[in-house]
Amino acid sequence: MGNGKVPLPINRFFLGWTIILYGVSALLYPYLPDRVPAHWNVTGEVDRYAGKLFHVLFFPSLILGLYLLMGLAPVIEPKKGSYEKFRNTFEFFRALITIFFSFLYLITTLYALGTKLSVGKMILFAMGLLWLFLGNSMGKIRHNFTFGIKTPWTLANEEVWNKTHRASGPLWVGMGIVWMSSTLLPERGGFILAMSTLVGIVIFGFGYSYFLFGRIKKNGRP
Repeated sequence: MGNGKVPLPINRFFLGWTIILYGVSALLYPYLPDRVPAHWNVTGEVDRYAGKLFHVLFFPSLILGLYLLMGLAPVIEPKKGSYEKFRNTFEFFRALITIFFSFLYLITTLYALGTKLSVGKMILFAMGLLWLFLGNSMGKIRHNFTFGIKTPWTLANEEVWNKTHRASGPLWVGMGIVWMSSTLLPERGGFILAMSTLVGIVIFGFGYSYFLFGRIKKNGRP
């Protein structure tokens, strides 16, 4: 800890979970069709397929890779010690990412096995939950250079960072609710509504942080 870096421990539960996913893949492989649906368009129709070997290896490997890659963020973070200030929040988000992609693997596999599911709507709902939980924790994310709302102005000024994240948090929660509610609409309409809110939230983050930074500079504060 003397160098200020915070290498997060590898959670054995989540590593064990990925091993279980590989085992499930091996068990299901003989029952999957040779071509597995890999992408759904905005109307909820399959428009791309992948080989079943790719399918059973891709998701467990992606989940494992993302979990390990996110664990490197505190190590490569230029602002030493920043992750220690919101360690629990970051670990919670790592867990959410693992759960989210595990859910994607589950529903796409079930669909490939013949279960009739509205995969597009289920993904929108799961993404909505992800945004909701992230927004609820947004104000706890402390100033750093690798995780959070990174604009030139939030990165340049810690006050701008904190105020932008506090203001954005409720909006991300609201976006999560909109994404979940969009599943009540037809696939195309729900997708357009969901993506419109995401674009709006991104624009707000840039605009609000720019405004705050300019006001701080105008008042002569660093």
